[in-house]
Amino acid sequence: MSSLNEKYERLRRFIREKGKDGVVIAFSGGVDSSTLTALCKEILGEKAVAVTAVSPTYPQEEIEEAKKVARNIGIRHIIVETNELLNENFVRNPEDRCYYCKKELFICLKNVAEKLGFKAIFEGTNFSDLSGHRPGFKAVKEMEDVYSPWAENNFTKEEIRMIARRMGLSVSDKPPLACLASRISFGERITAEKLIRVGKAEQIIRKITGARQLRVRDHNGLARIEVGKDERKLFFNTEVMDKIADELKSLGFKYITLDLEGYRTGSMLLTLEGS
Repeated sequence: MSSLNEKYERLRRFIREKGKDGVVIAFSGGVDSSTLTALCKEILGEKAVAVTAVSPTYPQEEIEEAKKVARNIGIRHIIVETNELLNENFVRNPEDRCYYCKKELFICLKNVAEKLGFKAIFEGTNFSDLSGHRPGFKAVKEMEDVYSPWAENNFTKEEIRMIARRMGLSVSDKPPLACLASRISFGERITAEKLIRVGKAEQIIRKITGARQLRVRDHNGLARIEVGKDERKLFFNTEVMDKIADELKSLGFKYITLDLEGYRTGSMLLTLEGS
């Protein structure tokens, strides 16, 4: 635990130094950004402001959750509207789709920071994330005064959860978040209709089963449902399966499937040619 405490003190110094002229935190309401936001509020006070970018790719039910978490932290919370669907590089859904999304997000956050008279931008990528497919992190490296305090101080996802629990944050055990575009196979164009469809499908399945870790992957009209491995049993009932199939077909899905392997990050990378 001493090593974690040492890292924690380095992190606090990092936040204090980089945020001394004011910081805007990219705030999604997930455990990484919420814990970072709580620390920034504690260390920097009014020099820290949380900003949530609401767009067609952001799950609608998360907006109220983000507002609630920000209120509990006690930080000023600004909501801005963005729209990745206006960017053709994003819409065509290449392997590095996240790069274009992050780039636009940081430009938006820099505009907010300038209006506030702040200098720095913090975002919540953690050290564990860097071992996976993270093209969006390239945008962090390209832009001046944009920092990833967790990643730059080698904090893993589990260590962040430990800090969140220690701080008494309600999101400490919240499943990972991901934008709705991550549900659509690479190479398939991203449209507002597809994003709305997968968003509604996930809301329906949560209501029917109570599943917490959930993704509905859209493979050109085939819905592939991923849930946490320990939650797969929630579907082992013919009435539940029939209800989900009927509801999702009413949204326009042609086929409804349950992925027997359960939820795992990066599963859409298998849709890339040559995988």
